[in-house]
Amino acid sequence: MPDTRYLLLAVGISAAVNWALRAVPFGLLGMLRTSRVVQYLGARMPAGVMVVLLVYCLRDLAPSWSSAVAPLAALVVTVALYLWRRNALLSIVAGTAVNVLLASTFFAS
Repeated sequence: MPDTRYLLLAVGISAAVNWALRAVPFGLLGMLRTSRVVQYLGARMPAGVMVVLLVYCLRDLAPSWSSAVAPLAALVVTVALYLWRRNALLSIVAGTAVNVLLASTFFAS
């Protein structure tokens, strides 16, 4: 069994590294807020996330009508809600809910 000083030193170093890893991002936050790259990504990422989700959800779309209804209905709800409210989070959550609801109830295989 290691001696007590070794164990206390190991715990102290682990605590210091853990604290630093959690505190450093808050220290860098001021620089990130004024960064043009972060502002650009903040403006463009919702559309990027939507494209990634679209490709992911429709990549395995089967040619049969019954298995395509749920994802296509969710796609329509997502796009329509986003165009109406301009809220990416709301449209993603609503589209996901429609897809899960339809796929698990009406069009379950």
